[in-house]
Amino acid sequence: MGLNIVEKILQNHLATDAKTDAGEIALNIDYTLTQDSTGTLAYLQFESLNIPKVKTKLSVSFVDHNTLQAGFENADDHKYLQTVAEKYGINFSRPGNGICHQVFLERFAVPGMTLIGSDSHTPTAGGMGMIAIGAGGLNIAVAMAGKPYFLKQPKVCKVELVGELAPWATAKDIILELLKRLSVKGGVNTIFEYTGSGVKNLSVPERATITNMGAELGATTSIFPSDEVTKEFLKAQGREDVWTELIADSDAAYDEEVVIDLSALEPLVAKPHSPDNVVPVKELEGTVINQVFIGSCTNSSYMDLMKVAAILKGKNVHPNVSLAIAPGSKQVFTMLAENGALADIINSGARILESACGPCIGMGQAPQSAGISLRTNNRNFKGRSGTADAGIYLVSPEVAAVSAINGVVTDPRTFGEPIIVEMPEKFLTNDNMIIKPREDSKEVEVVRGPNIKALKKYEDMEEQISAKVVLKVEDNITTDDIMPSNASLLPFRSNIPHLANFCFAGVDPDFSERAKQAENGFIIAGDNYGQGSSREHAALVPRFLGIRAVIAKSFARIHYDNLINMGILPLNFANEADYDKLDLNAEVQIKDIKSNLEQAKDKWILTTNEGTEIELKSDFSARQRDVLLAGGLLNYTKKNQ
Repeated sequence: MGLNIVEKILQNHLATDAKTDAGEIALNIDYTLTQDSTGTLAYLQFESLNIPKVKTKLSVSFVDHNTLQAGFENADDHKYLQTVAEKYGINFSRPGNGICHQVFLERFAVPGMTLIGSDSHTPTAGGMGMIAIGAGGLNIAVAMAGKPYFLKQPKVCKVELVGELAPWATAKDIILELLKRLSVKGGVNTIFEYTGSGVKNLSVPERATITNMGAELGATTSIFPSDEVTKEFLKAQGREDVWTELIADSDAAYDEEVVIDLSALEPLVAKPHSPDNVVPVKELEGTVINQVFIGSCTNSSYMDLMKVAAILKGKNVHPNVSLAIAPGSKQVFTMLAENGALADIINSGARILESACGPCIGMGQAPQSAGISLRTNNRNFKGRSGTADAGIYLVSPEVAAVSAINGVVTDPRTFGEPIIVEMPEKFLTNDNMIIKPREDSKEVEVVRGPNIKALKKYEDMEEQISAKVVLKVEDNITTDDIMPSNASLLPFRSNIPHLANFCFAGVDPDFSERAKQAENGFIIAGDNYGQGSSREHAALVPRFLGIRAVIAKSFARIHYDNLINMGILPLNFANEADYDKLDLNAEVQIKDIKSNLEQAKDKWILTTNEGTEIELKSDFSARQRDVLLAGGLLNYTKKNQ
């Protein structure tokens, strides 16, 4: 039996000397990336491991999230990130150089390699034929220390693309179609491998759009072959020497299969407030809009924005619409400026933003009250834009640009002939905003501003925990719900005591104070708890507030790992109906915790003060049990150096 692409890469990167259970694998990691919203903590954690230099082939620190410098905090974080990179052998991408995933694809991605990043959209690099996985910052720190990355053996789903996209249908519509079919939790513990005759018609940036939004499926990652299209992209980037062919064997097997007929696709839109709430654009035609944003790591490539520029050329943005555009990288920005496309965009009345995440993460450009905003983002969770009652609709750049002109949601097929943009034979390459690490860095002083707070230390796991239920929530709670990530809070990503005052603020404003008073607390949750971002703050801040266990019907993959990393017990209801038996402020306890972990027992009993017993279950690997016993991954790693 032949091998698929995923199997080929995984087999070449298995850490065979690592302790794993059946169903768990350990991967040697070639590359890591961080961004500034999660990176400061990741590097504080790395420093605590006392490793003199990173041990990966390449690690890159990007600044692309916290770029709005309304106070000293973000600038201080940037200085810390630059000096810590210089100290420990990390490439540093300066503010303004671009969004981490776009720049990584352009300048660093290598087919066949492994990458983990402290951002959930790290799978973008799967468009280049990499196994690229989003993870918590502590996982990145441990990987930089030369340790393997552990995950459940993923299923591999073959997504066969057949035919060719119809006029005005795009790569964005391919992934929206998959989300419509499978939902935001349809890809848990799954890697999506794209194959079929339709693949050859998709450029690397188009492939990257698809792998980027695979994160919204809850997938481990997504991947495309490394073929002649990949080779041509790398050649245009001046990096042809790193290309290797990587395709599935003709008799490769898969766990699941999905077929998408590209010719049958039409322009789609994800309605509020979930990326899987997908309908055809034509169903919403005529809906009045207030704002359009074109950018984010999903759709800010050169080819995306050249199409936008062609649509806007000679046209005017509707007077009732604010159109903001953020090129994904300095490379994209420069090329648009040099070929005149930027002038076409500006002359239309668009507002040009810096090459950063910006509006996608709520860092500026919040819509008006109850506003309707069309965005090329990957997420449209309620409140993520910075306006709690705004409606965010996810669309392709083509739909966004045409609608910005008309002032209403518009099917681009009514605009005229489709816009065709050819891949450049040569991209403009200037890496002057990437600071290479120094060989001799012993004398480098790591600069820490007053907003950067030391990590709190935690003890080993107890045998028994008595606690109050300090929060009960429904299904699909996001990491944005847990730890809001708006423009006012992002500057405090390295200040956990301050962030703790705002944990679950949009869900229950009293949660933080209630948790502080309880000292030990449990959270009760529904399905898919912790979906969305990889940010470990959504586990670290609750741990700081005394949360010791989260009992849910099911968990999102990255957040489940982050809870374990922080020493919080993620447990499932053995009978989901028992969710209804636990209410806010109930006093409960779990006994025999250390014993259960040491003896690998997966059945647990939660007891209420009224004597009700509720059966819980777990599915921890041997390593995860050891991490929990140690009080978290940082303690565990230090003990096992």
